[in-house]
Amino acid sequence: MHELSIAMSIVDIAREAVEKAGAQAVEHIELEIGQLAGIELQALEFAWSEAVRGSVLAHATKSINHISGEARCMECNTAFPIQAAYDRCPSCTSLFIEVVHGKELRVHALTVH
Repeated sequence: MHELSIAMSIVDIAREAVEKAGAQAVEHIELEIGQLAGIELQALEFAWSEAVRGSVLAHATKSINHISGEARCMECNTAFPIQAAYDRCPSCTSLFIEVVHGKELRVHALTVH
């Protein structure tokens, strides 16, 4: 389950931010996770409780902004929503697409105290 290592990495990012700010803990964390990032959200939720135990995130609230998949056709330059990285362009049916949004996995904001 790579979601546990992702949760542990988020804890590390939060710890570093708390230390840098001279704070005690994180009050709220906001994550951005793209639909094409390969993250199983239920597995992340399961791993989260173990990963944050005893950390600066132990009592933090968490919100997740879900980023929809979007691509641009490299043949006809059409921008369109996608469900998978191998979707075809709806205008010209080309498979040569560039994923513009949907692979995000980042800490967007932290509120520390």
